[in-house]
Amino acid sequence: MNNDDVELLFGDDEDNKVNEETSKKENAQTEDFIKDPSFDSAFPDKKEIDINHLLNKFEEETNEYDDNLSEEDNLKENKEIEEKQEDNKNNDNDKKKKDRKMKLWQKVVVILICLGLICGSGLAFLLYGPYSNFRNWLITTAMTTMNHKYLATWFYDDDTINDVMQQNYVDEIDQETDLNAISFVDYSNSKVMYKNKYEKEILTHEEGATYKLININEDGMRGYLVAVYDPSKVKVATATNMSSSGEMLTTIAKKNNAVVAMNASGFFDPGYVGNGGKPHGAVIKDGKLISNLSRSNVGGGIIGFTNDNKLIMGKMTAEEALAKSVRDAVEFGPFLVVNGEPSFIKGNGGWGTAPRSAIGQRQDGIVLFLVMDGRDYINGIDGVGMVELTEIMMRYGAYNAANLDGGTSCGLVINGELTNKPVNGSGKKTTRAIPNAWIVTE
Repeated sequence: MNNDDVELLFGDDEDNKVNEETSKKENAQTEDFIKDPSFDSAFPDKKEIDINHLLNKFEEETNEYDDNLSEEDNLKENKEIEEKQEDNKNNDNDKKKKDRKMKLWQKVVVILICLGLICGSGLAFLLYGPYSNFRNWLITTAMTTMNHKYLATWFYDDDTINDVMQQNYVDEIDQETDLNAISFVDYSNSKVMYKNKYEKEILTHEEGATYKLININEDGMRGYLVAVYDPSKVKVATATNMSSSGEMLTTIAKKNNAVVAMNASGFFDPGYVGNGGKPHGAVIKDGKLISNLSRSNVGGGIIGFTNDNKLIMGKMTAEEALAKSVRDAVEFGPFLVVNGEPSFIKGNGGWGTAPRSAIGQRQDGIVLFLVMDGRDYINGIDGVGMVELTEIMMRYGAYNAANLDGGTSCGLVINGELTNKPVNGSGKKTTRAIPNAWIVTE
């Protein structure tokens, strides 16, 4: 054996001693760490740290602590948790509702803006577009009212308004009525061949009747025609304090025991208060001139009945009318039919559409009261213009006819009750105070 083999077999004594000392020191350090008294309770075997044991023990102690909490505290804690969850849920719902409201509000705003743009564009097209019908209607209707001329002046300058008015007018027949053409007829003892259905409506009535009411309902028009069979019963009645204040048509009818009453002349209206006090032009009652103020400049002239109960119309003075034996008269216009001939009407006549009243007489002497409703836009009743008013009067055989005051003044009272359906400029269903009226008495 060589030396290496001997060393391998028996080792180096010095190295062995060193290794033994090192091992002893390590064992001593280990022994000292394990013997630390602070771990005695946790590690009774004092040999090694058992991590699983430590975790299990901590969990048991924690559970014991939780079990020691009072039931009230647990309920309180659970309630707080539930309340927080409910609050969170409510907050989420409120946020969703708020988001929905915001979205709805935004949609409404967008819709309103769109509608405003559409309406604005449509109105601008009607007001200033290439088609003149709406423009003519608006200007002529507004400019012939007492209180609503601003509806024209808001949108158009004076030149435009004057131009429209010059393109829409009534060119009256320049004649005085021929009284000899009126010949009273007694139909009671004769057989009649009716010319048309309108004449049949006029001539068929109860025996001895003073008047007959005929309803007009067609083509967006609503009105009332009264045929008065005895013209001697047609008279002028005035408000009690005419020239200072007017009265409602129903009041005038009641005070005069009228079975039929219709508004008559127009009136001055300073300040646009509508008190109906001062009538335009002449007013003759029972052969006496009771008022003679300036004319209204609406065409026409004297409209009255002579002592022989014939309707006379002419551009004459009050004195000339009295000289022609006029017993009752007012002054207004324009004249619609003179001696069987209608006036020439350019465009819509310059009066637009509105409630209208007219008076006329047939060649057989029967007197016609006509009142047409208007401004009832919900039911499609706009009113009528001079064209329609003339056509209706001629349809029922008027040989002479004239326009009377219109708009809110229009009224027809039968036996004390307002028969027509008036609407004033503010949309209220009422007439206004007027200075005088045509009445029929028994």
